[in-house]
Amino acid sequence: MGYRYWKVAAVVSAWCVLLVGCAHDSTSSRPSKRTSSAAPESAETSPDASTIPIADDRVVVLDPGHNGGNATHPGVINQQVPDGRGRTKPCNTTGTSANDGYTEHEFNWDVATLVRAALVARGIRVVMTRPDDAGVGPCIGERAAIGNSSGAVAVVSIHADGAAAGAHGFHVAYSSPPLNPAQGEPSVRLATMLRDTMVGFGFATSTYVGSDGLNPRADLAGLNFSERPVALVECGNMRDPGDAALLESPDGRAKFADAIAAAIVSYLG
Repeated sequence: MGYRYWKVAAVVSAWCVLLVGCAHDSTSSRPSKRTSSAAPESAETSPDASTIPIADDRVVVLDPGHNGGNATHPGVINQQVPDGRGRTKPCNTTGTSANDGYTEHEFNWDVATLVRAALVARGIRVVMTRPDDAGVGPCIGERAAIGNSSGAVAVVSIHADGAAAGAHGFHVAYSSPPLNPAQGEPSVRLATMLRDTMVGFGFATSTYVGSDGLNPRADLAGLNFSERPVALVECGNMRDPGDAALLESPDGRAKFADAIAAAIVSYLG
């Protein structure tokens, strides 16, 4: 298998989950510690009935971090791949988890499907970097390749963090220093829009990393390889009791999704 296998598989899988296509939500076929709050994927279903749909033929790529099968395939995810700045790092990781075992990959997938539903309800086309929460990978560089090949107007990677208890709040990362024009002003503007919108929804910015909720990074390959405007949202710290309670709550995940979707719509506007 290896890196090239996942490149092909990732691109095929991502285009398969274009919302008008063959997407499916694996949370309905496997047990979960938390009830999924994911909305139906119909373009006729909106999480906010008062929202007026907007027709849009542009593509937004959502990248739910990690994957449910990563832990059982260390040979795949531990292979070294380029990081976009002359170094290497693992293809992917298992992600973190809350102290009670609730996993980051579950959180990422659930929030991403909620964001997808909100965007498609407004007529926006969405591509996901993975089709479910039961697979392996794709590698970090291949996630960026999906955004690049789709011609995405915006790419948003969704994560949760695993810092020490007591550290709390969200932050938004972007590639810095930029390696191409898309990583410059457009990505900073996307990251800032995400930060501002999440603050507007009542979320607190990080107390332990970045500044005022923004965190320029040089070590994230998914951002480094992107040729499209891209940002990565760390929604909170899964090891902090306060953040974990919000991250594990269906209402909390719905609120994160509403904020992220609203930020993307504002960015497109």
